[in-house]
Amino acid sequence: MPFKSTGCNPGMEETRKAAWKWAESHDLFLAPPARKKMIRTRPELWISLIFPTASQCHLDLFCQWLFWAFLVDDEFDDGPAGRDPRMCEEAIARLVAVLDGAAPRGPMEHALEGLRERTCRDRSPRWVRQFRRDTVAWLWTYYAEAVERAAGQVPSRADFVKHRRDSVAMQPFLDLHEIAAGIDLPDSARSLPAYIALRNAVTDHSGLCNDICSFEKEAALGYEHNAVRLIQRDRGSTLQEAVDEAGIQLARIAERVRRAERELTEEIAAAGIGGHTRAALERCVHDYRGLVRGDFDYHARAERYTRPDLVEPDERDSLSQYFAA
Repeated sequence: MPFKSTGCNPGMEETRKAAWKWAESHDLFLAPPARKKMIRTRPELWISLIFPTASQCHLDLFCQWLFWAFLVDDEFDDGPAGRDPRMCEEAIARLVAVLDGAAPRGPMEHALEGLRERTCRDRSPRWVRQFRRDTVAWLWTYYAEAVERAAGQVPSRADFVKHRRDSVAMQPFLDLHEIAAGIDLPDSARSLPAYIALRNAVTDHSGLCNDICSFEKEAALGYEHNAVRLIQRDRGSTLQEAVDEAGIQLARIAERVRRAERELTEEIAAAGIGGHTRAALERCVHDYRGLVRGDFDYHARAERYTRPDLVEPDERDSLSQYFAA
């Protein structure tokens, strides 16, 4: 890992308490197996490593987003909604509708409504559009995977790389970074080729790192949407060979981050970008390295990945109540 650690936010423990209090206040009462899994997941650790200098208010909000996202992820990866395309489609459509202002029905939708209102209240329309686009793109990846599972299909490695940029859910948190950093990028800055390349590299690194650390758990569940599994399948290699190749690719992605940083600096100068926009882009360049390192360190520390216990049968159904029609 070529990037230095930027440390951990000192508000982590307070954020952990706030996240569980928030979940209870929204009737997100996890059954014992799911509660154990969330404790092992430690969303407060990821948020605190990614946003080491965020205010306590922002840290709490971002952690509650992550808590909610992990509930969604575990349901669609492990639960029945991820294996029934129609159930999956209906559940996602309801969540997207709430993002767009529709009245919520169940606990997960009510929680989403509150998160959306708190997050978007003081943001510009262009930022809200970006955040909505990235969040919706992430949600619909679960439907794509459910359909492929039902059809008995496995994506190609090239197709999966594109899919994983959305499915890892890093893009919405890059948007949330702007809140913590006190910036609001104009559309022209978001359209710079090197800025797009930088975001893609950061996201690709997170997705591949997650796949390497999640492989054992997902293999036990018969989950095929994992880069290590696809490398192993495509090359006919052993598990260790596939993991080694994934590690090589992870290092190459880190180099892509550095190359995109250099190119973005050149494009800022070529476009004559100055003032607040230049400062905002330079803040992204500075912070994204720490974000990559924080994500890497989290996967090495959270028990969800360091101790991938087999999922108990009742754990798969423990969240289904939140997505029932």
